[in-house]
Amino acid sequence: MAVMDLGTSNVMETAGKMALSYVFALPAGWQGEREGGILGIRTFPIVAVASCGYMLVAVQGAPGTGDLRALQGLMTGIGFVGGGAILREGATVSGTAAAASVWSMGAVGAAVAFGRLDIAFVLAILNFLTLRALLPLKRRLDRREGRGDAPGDPRS
Repeated sequence: MAVMDLGTSNVMETAGKMALSYVFALPAGWQGEREGGILGIRTFPIVAVASCGYMLVAVQGAPGTGDLRALQGLMTGIGFVGGGAILREGATVSGTAAAASVWSMGAVGAAVAFGRLDIAFVLAILNFLTLRALLPLKRRLDRREGRGDAPGDPRS
């Protein structure tokens, strides 16, 4: 198992890889918001970064086949749990960013378990910043497209 290390070089390399996955996902998220889809500006980047995190853990942290199978089971199970966060009311669907965040937190837990604190740290920070920093943009786009959300609804 990798040594628990939160060294600057590990964090910078991990952050670079995750930042690329984040940036590459933003256009799809932007388009999803503009078209009024159920997945948007926060969901796409969170899923991309979490996927990157899971793969980094699998490639760099999981030493054996049994560990990789456990990681695969974790990814599937967490996806099932996250699906419970998605709510549909009429034509409105909410909670996709929350579901993506649940999946992302599964990757954070896996990274910590495998001693990859750099991956856990970058994932947690990017997830938090995505939920906080992109919420005003999401709400602005929703208002422009006539898709109001419930005031104070953290799932939207």
